[in-house]
Order: sequence, then structure tokens, then C-alpha cells
Amino acid sequence: MKFLLVLLVVVVGLWLLLGRGLGQWRSQSRQARRSADARATAHEMVRCAHCGVHLPRVDARERAGHAYCCAEHESAGPRDA
Repeated sequence: MKFLLVLLVVVVGLWLLLGRGLGQWRSQSRQARRSADARATAHEMVRCAHCGVHLPRVDARERAGHAYCCAEHESAGPRDA
């Protein structure tokens, strides 16, 4: 009986010790994810008027109110659907 009591005290002590350590690790992990999400910025997406591919507006070529994905599509103009 004495052995079981000592074993129970050791297990509870380890559980408390490790549980708090994991809790701190989890909170640090959450903070790292939040800061990574804050660094990631969303870009406005536009559709190429010729082929229909979507790309960030900062990468698109724009002419006459249309967005294009490359110089070839820009020179070809919008595709008539």
C-alpha cells in the first residue's frame, strides 16, 4: 500500500510538472503562429482578360481597364467569350 501511495504522488507530481511545461510550449506556439499570420499579407487578385488565370494585382499587367498575366496576352488583348 505504501508503494502505491508513493507511486501516486510521483505520477501526480510529474503530471503537474509536465502539464505546465506543455502549456507554456503551446502558448508560445500559438504566439508564433499569430505573428506569422500578421506578417502574411493578402493581395488583391485579378483575372487575366485573355486566358482567365488569377494572379495578384501587383504582378499583373494592366491596359485599357483589363488585367493580363503576361506581355503576350496583353498584346493579344481580351478574349471574346
